Amino acid sequence: MPAPGDVYGSLDLALRVGDLQLASGGGASDVAATMLEVAGACGLDGVDADVTFTELRLQQQSAIDVPASILVRRVRRRPVDYAELIEVDRLVQDLLDGRTSRDAARERIAEIDAADHRRAQWLVTASWGAVGASLAVTLGGGVVVSGLAFVAACGIDRVGRLTRSRVPVFYQQTAGGLLATLVAVGASATPVDADLSLIVTAGIIILLAGIGLMGAMADALTGYPLTASARLLDALLATTGVIAGVAAGLTVADLLGADLGQVEPGATGLARGSAMTVGAGLAAAAYGFACYSPLRAAAAAAVVAAGGQALFLGVEGLDLGQTWAATAAAVAIGTVSHGIASRVRVPPLVLVVPAIVPLLPGLSIYRGLALLAEGEDGVLDLAAAGATAIALAAGVILGQYLAQPIRQEGARLGSHLENHLPGPRLTGLLRRPARRDRPVVGPADGEPPAPR
Repeated sequence: MPAPGDVYGSLDLALRVGDLQLASGGGASDVAATMLEVAGACGLDGVDADVTFTELRLQQQSAIDVPASILVRRVRRRPVDYAELIEVDRLVQDLLDGRTSRDAARERIAEIDAADHRRAQWLVTASWGAVGASLAVTLGGGVVVSGLAFVAACGIDRVGRLTRSRVPVFYQQTAGGLLATLVAVGASATPVDADLSLIVTAGIIILLAGIGLMGAMADALTGYPLTASARLLDALLATTGVIAGVAAGLTVADLLGADLGQVEPGATGLARGSAMTVGAGLAAAAYGFACYSPLRAAAAAAVVAAGGQALFLGVEGLDLGQTWAATAAAVAIGTVSHGIASRVRVPPLVLVVPAIVPLLPGLSIYRGLALLAEGEDGVLDLAAAGATAIALAAGVILGQYLAQPIRQEGARLGSHLENHLPGPRLTGLLRRPARRDRPVVGPADGEPPAPR
């Protein structure tokens, strides 16, 4: 039976891994499975995991007549850092393959958690600006609109950084939506001849990209309704903040008599397919880079996003509707990302989220709000935006299922995990670890696994 110190040390390592994964957008099932794998690699049996939106809990009990060891960790909200997530996944793989010890893994996870971001703030802000400019190209904007969208996106990032630790997310999103709209209002006072509504739309998409709807859908589909409900509520409040900010900006525009462009029901406002495809790829690459992805992952996300956008255009051209087009593109993105992620050695989540960003329904949200501001019925457009967002999240999860058949999932995770934690993996262990007869809990890296 492991000593109490070893038990708590192993549980602490598993909780730290789960904390970083959940904060990066990982699903509850992925996080729970990874924590159980880490605990098992450290030699613990009889471990149960409980994952909620704000708290992780592990319980270990070796026998019925032995008191259970319980450890709880609060999950801190933090900016997404894909470089950190990749390092955590690599650490887990090394631990399960026997290439590192438990004590060394605890040192590594502490270093990962305490490390600063690897890119300068000005470079990250410029990357967010590139996301806005690329989205404007995807939406059909020219050089002037793209430049203004760059400015608006940089402003949204700076406002978010200044208010992140001071005000709730709802007000951060409201401020971002208001700022994007006011940039367009300010541009309307100049002789610029462009569709300024695209600036607002690009800002909406950037703000929507930070909402964890995909993680909420994954939790709902994989048997974590409580966590899914909390994430959905958080996503709903964040989206409502965006809508409130944009609506306030449109009210200001109306009071000042500013013309942000004509938005008609059914109008797409999208450029030709080649520009959309290129813009989508650039937006995904810039988004990944802004979230600290390595260059290889950002480039891979660009390829996946461009392919998804091309498929979206093809399906939409068949008059099947935006929701079905988004579903088809999301399924393709989820399927392709799994294979490409293994080649570039990153979790699929690092490719999926940036690739989905250009497909987010920012245009439908803006159109609905603009119609409501004019006294017309824009509820259907807002409902269509919600349906598209859900279709994107569900489509990605379905694509992951298609990418890894059930029998391969069972062989990789083991039957005991498959029975309790079904579903695809967007983070965590992506291949079956090497077999070992005992856990590696020594004090140093580089120890060989025990002989079979």
